Amino acid sequence: MGDTGKKGTSRRTRRAVLFGGLGVFAVAAVAGRDEVARAWWLVPGVSKRREDGALDHAGASWTAASPANWRLADRPDDYRVDRIVVHVTQGSFATSVDAFRNPWHKASAHYIVRQDGHIEQMVRELDVAFHSGSRSMNERSVGIEHEGFVDRPQDFTDAMYEASARLAADICRRYGIPADRKHILGHSEVPGADHTDPGRHWDWERYVRLVGEALPS
Repeated sequence: MGDTGKKGTSRRTRRAVLFGGLGVFAVAAVAGRDEVARAWWLVPGVSKRREDGALDHAGASWTAASPANWRLADRPDDYRVDRIVVHVTQGSFATSVDAFRNPWHKASAHYIVRQDGHIEQMVRELDVAFHSGSRSMNERSVGIEHEGFVDRPQDFTDAMYEASARLAADICRRYGIPADRKHILGHSEVPGADHTDPGRHWDWERYVRLVGEALPS
């Protein structure tokens, strides 16, 4: 299951922009137009319109994770989204939903895929879920949890693979993410990660192929 990755100072925060004042815009202007736009979305008080329960993936249902387990953002305008991180819950679907709703858990993911193919969204893709153990990776990625245990290959059902692949393809399409192993990675492959999921029984060849097949031709 995902962990926080809240520590670190490699990326700008809204508070940093506040303290930096107009200086951030001067630096961004030198860097280019894209950075000027991103600096604007990092200013405190600037936020996109939000609707409670709004879904990013049409095939999902909504349960809100505790606000303690994710961070408000305006992606992809403030942080580019160019990665998908695959997780395994190491528990049941219901247990994982309850954990992400618990403010003491300090972790979440954008989605949980159940073994029967049901998808629950718990954090908007606009926002930064605490799922990978790396602040920089959290800011640039969408986290997808999968119900099951890494040492039980039978947990990774056909319905789960197919539903998750459709979800990943939708994310790739919307953000222009290449559907390959550089951009779709496991939690264990995040730099500095101490987790082993999705583990050796996760069929990466099959999964990436299904994602590619689900993309529009």
